[in-house]
Amino acid sequence: MTMSYEPKAFGDHPPYRYDDYRSTPKRSPINPAIRIPAGLSELTGPGPSYSAVAPELVDLTRNPVTGELAIGERIIVTGRVLDDHGDPVAATLVEVWQANSAGRYRHDRDGGSTAPLDRNFIGAGQCLTGDDGSYRFLTVRPGAYPWGNHHNAWRPAHIHFSLLGDGIGSRLVTQMYFPGDPLQPLDPIFNSVPAHARERMIASYDHDLTEPTWALGFRFDIVVRGPHATPIDSEEHA
Repeated sequence: MTMSYEPKAFGDHPPYRYDDYRSTPKRSPINPAIRIPAGLSELTGPGPSYSAVAPELVDLTRNPVTGELAIGERIIVTGRVLDDHGDPVAATLVEVWQANSAGRYRHDRDGGSTAPLDRNFIGAGQCLTGDDGSYRFLTVRPGAYPWGNHHNAWRPAHIHFSLLGDGIGSRLVTQMYFPGDPLQPLDPIFNSVPAHARERMIASYDHDLTEPTWALGFRFDIVVRGPHATPIDSEEHA
């Protein structure tokens, strides 16, 4: 299995350069890509990192040390990882990271934000997909946040996903958005994806998945390749 994509075929994916996303002209390549034959380090999997996946890492709503609850609207995010034939992809390492409910990330590069940190929200989790390709996280709905791309620029609420396959070179990184967000039509990262493929990045609300008095449910399936592939993250490849 591979989750890589052909950089020349951007039909369903964002291009390297998207002028409305102002940092991409500086980061986009000016020469054709050079194909490097894959060696043992690219073809072999992450190995021990799989064994480090602990069950508690699927719950982002609790501080893993103190057990205290994070602030925000609890949500369940689940789905299946599928190949181009619609078959499940088992034993895939799924990692997520996101801003807290106030729209702030827990890392040093977000130190200039005026939004508050939540000491009980770490903002990252991971799990392995089951035999049916399924994954499931409990987290809080991330907040929108300003960024310096253009005047009054705000990023829509989103969760970052990374999927690691059976080799180090088999990685797919994407973003999951929420239905009905008014910021999506204004966001150049979201809109760098061709219009016909943008819906593949938007989760669907699932009332059957919602748990009474506890958390709303959202479903987000990820297709790793093929004509219905989930678009890659332009922040990662641009």
